[in-house]
Amino acid sequence: MFSDHVRRRVVVVLALQVVLVAGLVAVALALTGPSKTSGPVPAARAGHFDARSAYRLAALQVRSGQRPAGSPQLRRLAAELRPKLPGGHFEAIPGAPKLRNVVGTLAGRRPAIVVGAHYDTLVKPAGFVGANNGAAGSAIVVQLARDLARLKRPANARAVRFVLFDGEEPDAGLPEEQTDFYATGLRGSRADAKRNARTTKAMILLDYVGNRGLRLPREGTSNTALWARLSGAARTAGVGAVFPGATGPAIIDDHTPYLRAGVPAVDLIDWSYPGHQKSDTLDKLSARSMDAVGEAVLGLVQDLRTR
Repeated sequence: MFSDHVRRRVVVVLALQVVLVAGLVAVALALTGPSKTSGPVPAARAGHFDARSAYRLAALQVRSGQRPAGSPQLRRLAAELRPKLPGGHFEAIPGAPKLRNVVGTLAGRRPAIVVGAHYDTLVKPAGFVGANNGAAGSAIVVQLARDLARLKRPANARAVRFVLFDGEEPDAGLPEEQTDFYATGLRGSRADAKRNARTTKAMILLDYVGNRGLRLPREGTSNTALWARLSGAARTAGVGAVFPGATGPAIIDDHTPYLRAGVPAVDLIDWSYPGHQKSDTLDKLSARSMDAVGEAVLGLVQDLRTR
């Protein structure tokens, strides 16, 4: 975790640097051992999320090849994804004229709920196609928008904004080891949070959410009350095992700008997945994992829309 191979975003707080290290490790293993973080992904109860369509959307992105921020291939992909979102449109990112978020909206009262994921990929290694680190989360966001648009809107429901963030990964030409990922990446989410935080009730981020054997402990900075509602929605969908009662590392990600702006936000990310390796290819994804996340998040959004 602390070697030169780490390229971004884990914020590790060392509360104790000496004494009782072995004891603390033993306690951690006892509380969050393998039975809570491994095993097959359960099948979600039949619901409204179309996991097969979501998987096809992930495959569409992977077929575009490596898609760094501002690249021609990413701009072509954005043009394909935009009409798939309700009221789909582009939003500019100030100071980055080649970048643009892709946004869709379900109408309703404000403040709104934001569901987001980044759709750009790493610049390196060459040939990286980002099946889980980019495509899976973006695919689920788009499919959630399509499926929710088909459902009857609850009375006096909140608006929902679906945002595909550009510029999550830093540009080419920067050193591989980034000491300030918040400043060099997260450009799309920083812009969106700055523009819309005051009219946002809650934010849900999907990052590494499509891999086989998916487990999503609460990311260390994610809002605890919002995460509890997510866990409840997962149990209702029959996929509570995917959201174990444990807390993972704190990660700087596209939810961070919203948290810093005072918006309750959660980050769904299986940090055990090797998301910075060229092996992040389509065969690593599972429609069942995507279904588990899709059904849980759909249930959470429907709950939040009525509050």
